[in-house]
This record gives sequence, structure tokens and C-alpha cells, in this order.
Amino acid sequence: MTKKERYQFVLAYFQTHVPIAETELVYQNPFELLVAVILSAQCTDKRVNLTTPSIFQKYPTPQKMAQASFDDLFTLIKSISYPNNKAKHLIGMSNLLLQNFNGEVPHTVDELMTLPGVGRKTANVITSVVDKQPNMAVDTHVFRVSRRLGLVPMTATTPLAVEKELIKHIPKELVHTAHHWLILHGRYTCLARTPKCATCGLLIFCKEGAKKSAS
Repeated sequence: MTKKERYQFVLAYFQTHVPIAETELVYQNPFELLVAVILSAQCTDKRVNLTTPSIFQKYPTPQKMAQASFDDLFTLIKSISYPNNKAKHLIGMSNLLLQNFNGEVPHTVDELMTLPGVGRKTANVITSVVDKQPNMAVDTHVFRVSRRLGLVPMTATTPLAVEKELIKHIPKELVHTAHHWLILHGRYTCLARTPKCATCGLLIFCKEGAKKSAS
């Protein structure tokens, strides 16, 4: 099977079985999404969604959050991983939005990456979710699933290498959805330690599954 055929089959599978795929973070506008994605680094979406309502109620805009005290914001997010750094990032990010972007969340990866707490992955998430730009955010789920399914070679050992390979082979109009397909598959089926191979419709492509079947 060629790589093109592999991609076609995997994408067709997701289109059929997961026609609606979107972020599980709860937000109402780009600023709230940006806050939620910054908080989600090395933390579950479920935990973030339990935490953000009180944040959004007290600091609904960059103007409000820029004026937040570190101690107060830290208290609101202390159940999140790395609350010390993230509280600093949120306040710094809000100040830079006001200084450089008139309080609006920018729409390009390069501009977003000038904000505290925003790396390439976060910037790709924001642009793909808000504007459906063909940007692929590679988190631990996307990294694991794409390698197991043979969508990217095992020699692709960095998130950027995986991102470039996926972008090369996925049709532009599907990239923003494919990001969520891979995340959700990794979150609920292709788990890191105990993948649910028995219920996976993509098992025939999975190198991990092939190893288990042979043993």
C-alpha cells in the first residue's frame, strides 16, 4: 500500500466514523480559547474546563486580565499543572495583546508566538480552530497516533517533523479537522500504555497493533 492510499483510507475512516471533530475545550471567543489552550499545556481539557469558568467570569477580556494580580490569578488556576508559570504567562500575554494587537487575538502563527506562553503548538491550535487555517498542532496524541498508523516515518522524532509530514499529505481543507481526529483517537482509543486495539477500526494500519497480533 502506498502512503497516498494509507492516508486516503485513514481520512475516509475518520470522515465516516467521526464526522464532527472539534476541540473539547469550552470557550466563547478567541481570547477565551487562547487562555484555555495556554492552560491546557501538560494538563487535561477536562481539568481546564473545570477551571476556566471562574477565570472568564472575573477576567473576561485582555484588559481585565492584564490588571490581575499574580496571587489572585494563581489561586484561580492552582489546580492546573504549572500554575506559577501559567499565571505569569496569562498576565503577560494579556498585556502584550493590548500593547501590540489592540487587545485582539492575532490570526497568524508568527504573531501568536510572540505572546508569553504561546509556542508553535498553541499557535497552530488557535489558528486552526478560530479560522480553520491548515495548521497542524502536534501534541502527544497526534505524535503517537500518526507514527503508529504509519502516517509518518518513525524517523520523524520531533513534533515539527511530524507536523511537516502530515501537512504534506493531508488535503488543506481537512487539516484543521484531521488535527482533532488524531487527538480524539489518541485520547479515547489509541491510548499510550493500554491502547484499545480490539475496538480500533484502524488496527490493520497500526504498527503497535501488528506487534501485539504477532506476539
